[in-house]
Amino acid sequence: MDFLCEIIQALVALAALAFIVVLIAAHITAGMVNLTRHDKEKYFLTSTGEKELFPSLHDPHSRELSVVIPAYNEELRMPVMMDETMEYLENRQKQNPSFTYEVIVVDDGSKDKTTEVALNYTRKHGADKVRVLTLVKNRGKGGAVRMGTLSSRGKVILMADADGATKFSDIEKVEAGLNDLEHKPGNMAISCGSRAHLEKVSVAQRSVFRTFLMYGFHFLVWFFCVRGIKDTQCGFKLFTREAALKTFSSLHVERWAFDVELLYIAQCFKIPIAEVAVNWTEIEGSKLVPFWSWLQMGRDLIFIRLRYITGAWKLQSPNKTD
Repeated sequence: MDFLCEIIQALVALAALAFIVVLIAAHITAGMVNLTRHDKEKYFLTSTGEKELFPSLHDPHSRELSVVIPAYNEELRMPVMMDETMEYLENRQKQNPSFTYEVIVVDDGSKDKTTEVALNYTRKHGADKVRVLTLVKNRGKGGAVRMGTLSSRGKVILMADADGATKFSDIEKVEAGLNDLEHKPGNMAISCGSRAHLEKVSVAQRSVFRTFLMYGFHFLVWFFCVRGIKDTQCGFKLFTREAALKTFSSLHVERWAFDVELLYIAQCFKIPIAEVAVNWTEIEGSKLVPFWSWLQMGRDLIFIRLRYITGAWKLQSPNKTD
């Protein structure tokens, strides 16, 4: 019996030591928010090839809607999504001439012709409607979304994936979710597209291993960061301008787990969040590598919470930056 107690004490001590080591590692390796831009990232090209300065999220809105599309090596998949997006937005504007919009494609340091493909839409529709922000170096999806959001003019800002997995007309569903939120302190609110209603079907089609990874990730999200949101990872989220400024100014994670930190920040600031079911289709060519990406996201989830607990990361007040 004494021997068993000694083993249990040793295991508890090892677990405590491991926790302390992880806590220290999380604190030491914490990166700070980097909102500075390379000079080339401050400008977009007009339809005639002239340079113009991007506006700032700190400025008053001048459009009803901004659509921010992060894109990395998306020259093949993006045209389908862009055609659907522009057709919807143009038809909506014809039906309601007072409706104004912009689409910002953020090329996240692509190695293919993503920027050239996106600029074709600038030449077709004009730079007032389609702008391309080409990042000098790859930041990750979260970094690309943040840079595009900080350059937007919309009263509300939609984050939408370049693969077109979510039907773009479902923006009306997330808009309705945003409008249905009754209490919006400082006009701050977020409406998240959700695939949670499709989970039973996806589980039936996945391997046991991938299903295990998915449920493990959901548990880590719930345990460490975000509660009350079933699907944090759907790339179809709508922010009021005020909520975007508040959350993106504090964002640290720039890769796959950035959605979780965004929602964690929003819940810390008590920003109301709606979750709305949207249509979703899996598109071939995903950049997500099942095992390693899930492993990286799991590590990021643990580190998000620990870094805020230790004070390595703090919730920021929005400040103007380059």
